[in-house]
Amino acid sequence: MKLNKKVLDEMRVKPGNSAELAKRSTKRVSTDWLGADASNEHSTRKKVAEEDLHEFSQELANAQELLWANGSHALLVVLQAMDAAGKDGTIKHVMTGVNPQGCRVESFKQPSSEELRHDYLWRASKALPELGEITIFNRSYYEDVLVTRVHPDLLDTTHERPNKDQEEKFWRHRYEDINNFEHHLHRNKTRIIKVFLHLSRAEQKERFLARLDDPAKSWKFSVADLAERQHWDDYQDAYEEAISATSKSWAPWYVVPADHKYSLRALVGGIIVDCIDQMKLESPVVADGDHDALERAKAELLGEE
Repeated sequence: MKLNKKVLDEMRVKPGNSAELAKRSTKRVSTDWLGADASNEHSTRKKVAEEDLHEFSQELANAQELLWANGSHALLVVLQAMDAAGKDGTIKHVMTGVNPQGCRVESFKQPSSEELRHDYLWRASKALPELGEITIFNRSYYEDVLVTRVHPDLLDTTHERPNKDQEEKFWRHRYEDINNFEHHLHRNKTRIIKVFLHLSRAEQKERFLARLDDPAKSWKFSVADLAERQHWDDYQDAYEEAISATSKSWAPWYVVPADHKYSLRALVGGIIVDCIDQMKLESPVVADGDHDALERAKAELLGEE
């Protein structure tokens, strides 16, 4: 099963275009990918989306096995979002059934003292997937053009703090660095898809309240999350600029509506399946000279008492 191409095109930020986050819905894509019009009940749309997610998960498990066996490409999936947008749940549900031997999740927190003694892309470089692997970055090097853009004082702990009159040039150079970094990876057989989970401010509030009301989930809430919420508009501006500047043909951004988790997860699954499908991978073929050895091995096994 494949995700409708019109849906993929709608979510993809075309190179050279603005992301236009303010104009994009956080609830749904306009293309009728669920096979149900707007009059259908929420429960019906949810059921269809969950069925699609199951199909995409099966497709992804098969595609990941082929990627591992072929060993000619790697896949890097970058997930970025505001707090409570559903990154962890998306990873859990989309990657169900994928062999953990060929899939890793890397999370990026506050840089360590060692990491601060290197350039900001260094720690991401160490975590890149090997050929045959899928690696998911739960947050990424994009934090260095998002969080540091909203809180530039964080750069005081680095060797990269720009002079006041050179700030715009500084951020422009960071976007160029990221584009060059990702282009290098693409040329060396690492395919990259970047997904922004587009959550509304109202839905984030509801999810924060749900965490606070549920003792089993209250550990997920941090007072720092509430403090960052006060910078909502600044973060939206930072995402708008970063996504617009770095969505390229070799590393596209997809803006996925995140207010409904059921559709979010299915859409992300469909994006990943489509990317692996575009690699045109084939199963490894046994070399002609190895057929005889395989036949002898078979005969030996059949001959055992």
